[in-house]
Amino acid sequence: MLRASPDASPDLLVPMLRAPGCARLTAAGLRALTGITADEFAAMRPFWDHLPPDPHLRDGGRYRSRRHSSFIVEAGIATQMPHRAHWQPVAYNALHGGFERWFEPMDDALVAQSAWTRLLARLGTTLTAVSGKVRWFVESHQFRVDTAGGIGRPTPEGAHRDGVDYVVVILVDRHEVKGGETRVFEADGPSGVRFTMSEPWSALLLDDVRMIHETTPIQPAGELGWRDTLVLTFRSDGFQDP
Repeated sequence: MLRASPDASPDLLVPMLRAPGCARLTAAGLRALTGITADEFAAMRPFWDHLPPDPHLRDGGRYRSRRHSSFIVEAGIATQMPHRAHWQPVAYNALHGGFERWFEPMDDALVAQSAWTRLLARLGTTLTAVSGKVRWFVESHQFRVDTAGGIGRPTPEGAHRDGVDYVVVILVDRHEVKGGETRVFEADGPSGVRFTMSEPWSALLLDDVRMIHETTPIQPAGELGWRDTLVLTFRSDGFQDP
């Protein structure tokens, strides 16, 4: 059964990620957790306006643009790694798994912002408090899904896991679209939650081992719509490679 998902306060984030395995933060909650101000978050938003098209969509669509970079987060420090391909096994992504996908890296000017490194570091510290694991291999994905072709698909692979420990989805912007409902299910049970992320810089955190997730397609609610997100995956056993 799917039910609406309540927002969590930052002090309840750790127990909620332990059980039931997912939690939402409002924009105010994310600011409280990370110490990043509203103005600092706003300064990051323009970096979603010039993302290159995703060249690897196997459904023939042209609705997604993205950038991708990798980091190691440990002891409150985020360090960018040399640029590398994004790779997932077919078991986790039947549509786009099994081959290396190269994307343009994140803009150096974004990565250089202190708010960016603080975001990664504070999320890593929180997930260490949940799991006891101290070193995180983090992949960062900037996405824009638009409705230029009529429909945009945030998760063309459908309900899935990413093959990591934890996933953080942050809504950056939502402009003249309808749809885009996020659904999170127990991987081995009947329960789940459903909600639509609508507040910029609100966040979803989930335990990728125990939960599967998807977001339904978006449709235009005006001349042209888009949905911008930042997806961060945290894995303790190294980056996924072929």
